[in-house]
Amino acid sequence: MTGAHLEACLIGVFARASEAGRVKTRLIPCLGALAAARLHAKLVGQAVHNALASGSRRVELWCTPSVRQPLFRGLATQYPLHLRTQRGGDLGERMADAFLRMLEHARGAILVGSDCPARTAQDFVEAREALQHGCDAVLGPVEDGGYHLIALRRLNPRLFAGVSWGTDRVLAQTRRRLRSLGWRWHELPERWDVDRPEDLARLLADPVLAALTNGLFSSAAGP
Repeated sequence: MTGAHLEACLIGVFARASEAGRVKTRLIPCLGALAAARLHAKLVGQAVHNALASGSRRVELWCTPSVRQPLFRGLATQYPLHLRTQRGGDLGERMADAFLRMLEHARGAILVGSDCPARTAQDFVEAREALQHGCDAVLGPVEDGGYHLIALRRLNPRLFAGVSWGTDRVLAQTRRRLRSLGWRWHELPERWDVDRPEDLARLLADPVLAALTNGLFSSAAGP
């Protein structure tokens, strides 16, 4: 696609199907498998809503294992989404592939997960503006040592290869990769994810975000 026809910036949301017992597993002891899966689905929906609220012209939902899952089909009915299938082995391979395909159609791309309810539409706006003002990358740090958002103007697979995904070393390793590449990057304000029981307590204590838990506890004894 020629530069004249490229989008300014695409947003991709990475999401796993909402299958009880396979998502939000660390919350199952306090919520139950069914309620944990419902919370996961609500977090995916919130991520999509905030991406669209940022004013992006195109938001893509990157699905696994299949775009045919009920959660994804329902969101595509509710929102103007483009459903894409994640490809690759580990998370790094799948992210690199998503950026490769998004940057075929845009001058910049933003990729987020669905675990960060504290992320706002303004985070997307700030990331997009940083790319437009010459940054090669943008990171949205989270308190556990990872990141909830990464935005790129160009792709180098080294950024995602050999990263200790799921650990508190992800952000530090990514910063080192960016330095070694000689790239200029911007960092957003630090946010927090919902993965552990203490994160759930924090979610419940937030007067706005607590709405994501509505109806969950009636099913806390689920399978």
